[in-house]
Amino acid sequence: MTRSPATAGWRFDNSYARLPEQLFASAPPVPVRAPGLVYLNEPLAADLGLDAGRLRDDGAAWMAGNELPPGAEPIAQAYAGHQFGHFTNLGDGRAILLGEQLSPDGRRRDIQLKGAGRTRYSRGGDGRAALGPMLREVVVSEALHALGIPTTRSLAVATTGEVVMRSTPLPGAVLTRVAASHIRVGTFQYAAALGRHEVLGALLDHAIARHDPKLADLDAGDRAAAFLEAVGERQAALVAKWMLVGFVHGVMNTDNMAVSGETIDYGPCAFLDAYDPATVFSSIDEHGRYASGNQPGIAHWNLARLAESLLPLFPGEGDTVVERARAVLDRFPDRFTRAYDDGARAKLGLATEEAGDRGLFAGLLERMHGAGADFTATFAGLAGVVESAVSGPEAAPPPFPDWLASWRARLAREPEPPAAIAARMRRANPVVIPRNHRVEEALTAAEAGDRGPLERLLDVLRDPFTETPANEPYRGGPPAGCGRYRTFCGT
Repeated sequence: MTRSPATAGWRFDNSYARLPEQLFASAPPVPVRAPGLVYLNEPLAADLGLDAGRLRDDGAAWMAGNELPPGAEPIAQAYAGHQFGHFTNLGDGRAILLGEQLSPDGRRRDIQLKGAGRTRYSRGGDGRAALGPMLREVVVSEALHALGIPTTRSLAVATTGEVVMRSTPLPGAVLTRVAASHIRVGTFQYAAALGRHEVLGALLDHAIARHDPKLADLDAGDRAAAFLEAVGERQAALVAKWMLVGFVHGVMNTDNMAVSGETIDYGPCAFLDAYDPATVFSSIDEHGRYASGNQPGIAHWNLARLAESLLPLFPGEGDTVVERARAVLDRFPDRFTRAYDDGARAKLGLATEEAGDRGLFAGLLERMHGAGADFTATFAGLAGVVESAVSGPEAAPPPFPDWLASWRARLAREPEPPAAIAARMRRANPVVIPRNHRVEEALTAAEAGDRGPLERLLDVLRDPFTETPANEPYRGGPPAGCGRYRTFCGT
């Protein structure tokens, strides 16, 4: 392992590595045979204060783990998790945190290599990753970012010149992931399971410093409850945003829930084509635990696991402590409903609020479900209906005429003109998402050495709210006869 003398703008701190040693293990990346850069997110690099040109020319060794950027102190983080409801100790089995990049805007963001080799927590795995799943994370995370949904980001993907064995031999790759932090609900579960009050307290103080610095001034006895409250607010807003664009995370284990409120871990995730709240994409979710419509309830359940982990830091004892935590948890459903209702009104073009708005939105979803209507296309079409009132005849027949009359009557009570309503709807209703069949086409081509389809797909997804000639071929759902779409975790 070597350290490059040039910086390319790297400015690392390593605050997580200064936490109690029980929370991580030293984990130098394992060098690969032939590193090659196949993807670089140049706008993100610039945002991080990095020289994109230098990374493009010489960054493959950094992004594959053959060289350490100056200031990096590579570690694997320990955490636990409820995986499909069952508790287990985990940790970064193939991910290595290089450190925290201090960007020009003053933010601190984790730089992590995913697929960089075995660590103490690999549990028999090879510590490697395949090219397809790493590029899939690029596509979906960058799509969510463009949709305005908090997410980890993908800085780069490097090939390794090596093969990883899964069900078949696959080209190996390393993803460079950027996150506000990689602290998970499962990180707190792990710390709590240690039974060491000082370790749990240090983790809480660190998480507050990273994500909720205003809470640092609270009394020690109040910080845990306030932090739980803040995480709940972020998760309520996040899951509402997922639901409003038809995103299904697919595996909402507690180790896949970041306390930052960012979407993290893109394994069996996908977007709805036809609307159905029972949709499950994960090949291993046999009982539908993480179905589309279950996501708010699972987020609430995960928060309860965070609350349990934080209980030793709450002041008092016994029922008093439990009731205080429960009071925080009990506010989550209302928070989610408020965030979801606000987004639903925006999708319908409503700036004001009326008692019947929730039923109006639910009535549309019910009709969409019954008809097998496409989620994204239906809402984009409604925006077109409003635009037609300004610009001319409707380009296509409006959906669900019986529902349409109620919606138009509701819009008539809005104080704004149709043009303003249509503009609001266009900002809330994307015309293009990462259609599952398009993602698969792009990944298959990339694995075969043709990155053109991937690059075109990424270009289209960077502007998801505007109809353009370039994105027209990407708007439609899958061809007839494609069958049920299934995804895999990529490990």
